[in-house]
Amino acid sequence: MKKITLFFLIVFSQTVFGYSKFTETQKLVATCKVWGYLKYYHPKVAHGDFNWDKQLFEVLPKIEQAQTKEEFSLVIENWIDSLGEVKQIAPIIPPKDIEFFDKNFDLSWINNDKLFSKNLSKKLKFIENNRFQSTEEFEPGFDGLKNIKNYFDLDYNSKGSRILMLFAYWNLIEYYFPYKYLMDQKWDKTLEQILPLAVEAKDKNDFYQALKKMSTKINDSHGYFFGATKWNPESRYFPANCKIIDNKMVVTEIVGDSLAQADNIKIGDVITKINDKTIKEFIEKNRDLVCASNEASYLNKVVETILRSDSEQVKVEFLKDGKYEIKSMTWYNYHDSHRNEFKKGAMKKKEKFKLLDSNIGYVNMGVIKVKDVPDMIEALRSTKAIVFDMRNYPNGTFNDIANFLNSEEKKFVIYTFPYLNYPGRYVWTEERNCGSENKDNYKGKVIVLLNEDSISQSEWTAMCFQTAGNTTIIGSQTAGADGNVFGLDFKEFHTAYSGIGVYYPDRRETQRIGIIPDIEIKPTILGIQQGKDEVLERALLFIEIGK
Repeated sequence: MKKITLFFLIVFSQTVFGYSKFTETQKLVATCKVWGYLKYYHPKVAHGDFNWDKQLFEVLPKIEQAQTKEEFSLVIENWIDSLGEVKQIAPIIPPKDIEFFDKNFDLSWINNDKLFSKNLSKKLKFIENNRFQSTEEFEPGFDGLKNIKNYFDLDYNSKGSRILMLFAYWNLIEYYFPYKYLMDQKWDKTLEQILPLAVEAKDKNDFYQALKKMSTKINDSHGYFFGATKWNPESRYFPANCKIIDNKMVVTEIVGDSLAQADNIKIGDVITKINDKTIKEFIEKNRDLVCASNEASYLNKVVETILRSDSEQVKVEFLKDGKYEIKSMTWYNYHDSHRNEFKKGAMKKKEKFKLLDSNIGYVNMGVIKVKDVPDMIEALRSTKAIVFDMRNYPNGTFNDIANFLNSEEKKFVIYTFPYLNYPGRYVWTEERNCGSENKDNYKGKVIVLLNEDSISQSEWTAMCFQTAGNTTIIGSQTAGADGNVFGLDFKEFHTAYSGIGVYYPDRRETQRIGIIPDIEIKPTILGIQQGKDEVLERALLFIEIGK
């Protein structure tokens, strides 16, 4: 009986004190949430009355000393009290013309009794009800970090500085990333995973890798995290561009002619290994380091990493005519004597628009500019169909071309913007229109070609062109990152993410999904080797037979 009683006492004590005692990660996770919450919600902090970064540095030693939930909560309560009284104001009633989008919004953590005492939760809730009210109008260049200049003199050898930057970035995404609800993994979970890596980082490179891994968890093809270590000044490059097809890399474009000739590299060549690693191994190895909305975009973005080497001599395995062939290649630096050749290779002159056989127009949306649109309209007005190739990035021509395609003004997109008076909440905007009254609009078929290279303005422009009514999308999944890009600089680091939510007028999502093709077609290795553009060929077939 005594043994049984002792057993239950041990279990009881472990249960009670297990819940009460905090690990360093638990304390820092909770501190991160409170620090960001006060930064955006506390009337005096959000107003800028305090150097909030310095405040974090001052409270961290006290946080570190706290051993239990009660001790931790008391530190936070005292911190809040030191900021001065939060005046109770009349209930905040949102304007009647606002419709909230709340899939991102969740402040339930402030009532978590495993993290906070009841009194602390009560204080946090009071601040929410009497929060800072901004007079600022949201604009695409909105600075969610506030006072970003503070982040240019951080010392990443300092644990406190690393914690500050991680806190700042995590809370920026927490409150001002419109697609937080679409992440594969809860953003809270990412904080728990990455915090120990940042805290324990031995040097700047370790810290960079930790933050880079964190940035990939937003699952946004607009997202990236660059640093001083992103590009090794001595990095070397394969003299061609490639696509990944069936876990192999296929050469699609030569960017260094003489260098490619020296190793007999041709369009259609298939690469199976680089330095004894298979392409599939590269794909899996880099998943935590490349940010993408979907698999198609990831495979597109990871190619750049695979085709870069820190050494000049690179062993490459090719598959030609059913046989494997290994070449010891010399890869060159963009900044050496071959840089002009790489530049010219990447900027080979391409036609803006042209007339194809069977009275079909073709427009390269990555080349044509606004000043060229009138000439394009004049040349292609009488065609039976126009193919708008958007497997690239357009040059702001959507409005002029939409006016040509549409007979009247049409709604094509609706946005969600951050609601600055209630951080974390978003509001729906009014629908945006394209096109105009035009009885002389284009009467032929409109074909839009898309693939994984189609991102942001490409996807948005495709949505615009879909309003023409006679539009068919042909190709494959796009990058799934619509809207503008918020770019932010820290000392030696640069990051970005999609800043506003973009939806069809019926509120269908585009983020991560991309623009869904009406006819799906992807290039094949054989087609590339035969010099075919299988996507364009499928479009021409559709124009002729209607299916």
